[in-house]
Amino acid sequence: MCMPKANPLVASLPASTPFVGPERLERQNGRLFKARIGANECNFGASPKAIEAMDRAAREDVWKYCDPENWDLRQALAAHCGVTPDEIVVGAGIDNLLGTTVRIFSDVGDAIINSDGAYPTFNYHVNGYGRRLVTVPYRHDKEDLLALSEAARRENAKIVYLSNPDNPMGTWWDAAAIEGFIAGLPSETLLILDEAYGELAPPGVLPQIDTGQANVIRMRTFSKAYGLAGLRVGYAIGPAELCTEYHKVRDHFGVNVMAQKAALAALADTEWLAQLTTQFEAARRHIERIGVANGLVPIPSATNFVTLDCGRDGDFAMRLLQELNARDVFIRKPMGPGIDRCIRVSCGLPHELDYLEAALPEALHAAG
Repeated sequence: MCMPKANPLVASLPASTPFVGPERLERQNGRLFKARIGANECNFGASPKAIEAMDRAAREDVWKYCDPENWDLRQALAAHCGVTPDEIVVGAGIDNLLGTTVRIFSDVGDAIINSDGAYPTFNYHVNGYGRRLVTVPYRHDKEDLLALSEAARRENAKIVYLSNPDNPMGTWWDAAAIEGFIAGLPSETLLILDEAYGELAPPGVLPQIDTGQANVIRMRTFSKAYGLAGLRVGYAIGPAELCTEYHKVRDHFGVNVMAQKAALAALADTEWLAQLTTQFEAARRHIERIGVANGLVPIPSATNFVTLDCGRDGDFAMRLLQELNARDVFIRKPMGPGIDRCIRVSCGLPHELDYLEAALPEALHAAG
């Protein structure tokens, strides 16, 4: 029987997602995880004010289409960031914005630069749009700014991706280093500066926002510190001229009514964000203690997770991940060469980390 066929590019791609979700693992295991500490979610939950906004939206607004201009949220984000609303683009999480950015600012076959082992969803979009992915290795557990810059010039790259603070290692560069990196990029190369963990970074990490930098798009999210990962709300900050290009092709109804209203309320609840910052800090210290007690080396983190150096190779780290999974602990791990020796543990609730603490010695022994 004849049937429609995908275009050659899509037909050539694997039918897979960048991540194996914990829900799939729970289906395979036949039971729920007792410690869901692998996806860098905010296990402490969302602002009560955001929850109230969602409750109200459920009663009053879900029958409506959302505002396709995200007007109220863009106004609030502009005030929060010190820019104009025309310098803000709202999308269904950073993932959505990454794909749209690749679509807009590059063409089939163009070179796009990333670090080997960095956020894999970006690579998913690069491959999905038929661009040419070029990667450089991490250096000393950090994204190598010099190597990224050299690759951008050598490959005549259209886009460079950099996360700061970094995922999956949790490391960071200070603002001066990032500003120097930006200054050294070719003017025709767009930098995607992913600041998903920016609210959790120590002072001096995030450069001051400057939309006069014509080749920089900064991306932030409500999925991490704000605890709204399930709603999918992210935003980009950049020159109005670049932001205008997004409105030509973006999904205008991609951020639903409930998500827009929840994000608006979460952004305004600064007291809740400050409280969460303290909780994340306590959880990082807890994870570090667990790691040290079991012979693992914590890598300093400016995020809502801690990466633990297992001190061996990637095969051992993978076995350890699998043994923890078998004991109802969901974690993830870096996969790039050199950093695959590690596992990555998200900041969980105290009882989740206590469960990890009890399970880890047995998992280490089983992993060999």
